[in-house]
Amino acid sequence: MALRLLTLGSRLKGRLIPLGSAGMHHEAAPVEGTREMVGYGINGQPVYMDRVDFPMPSLRWKEETPDVLALREREKGDWRKLSIEEKKALYRASFCQTFSEFTHPTGEWKSVLGYTFIIVGCGVWMYIFMKFFVYGPLPDSFSEENRRAQLRRMLDLKVNPITGLSSKWDYEKDDWKK
Repeated sequence: MALRLLTLGSRLKGRLIPLGSAGMHHEAAPVEGTREMVGYGINGQPVYMDRVDFPMPSLRWKEETPDVLALREREKGDWRKLSIEEKKALYRASFCQTFSEFTHPTGEWKSVLGYTFIIVGCGVWMYIFMKFFVYGPLPDSFSEENRRAQLRRMLDLKVNPITGLSSKWDYEKDDWKK
């Protein structure tokens, strides 16, 4: 399996591997150089990404330089002998960002809300334009007098007398049933 991953990594050198993932904040880093493969990765792909749902990428972040290799040799010994700066350098050689760095709020909601208000505002202005310049006046059948006449005609014709409008009208008193 490791040989398969290494050969896959050498074939994909310099190409960007797209990943379909919700919540992805940045593109996957291309597989280039001499970065060490340290795990299986997402679906067996040699790619580096800072993700909450998959916190251990298959590649290290930085290439193997002499400084990093020297720190890795010292890392194999007693960790109490390493300084805080050396521990941070080791971490940054393996990972681009800390958990708190890549999970902090981005402020993207502000732009989404702004664009939403712009779209809603354009819709309101389109409605106003259509109301005043495109649509004509309402037909006479929408006036209150004509609507009352239509209702009276429906009652006189006894439209839907079992469960409809006419069933709620008292024809003897000429008023609505109570």
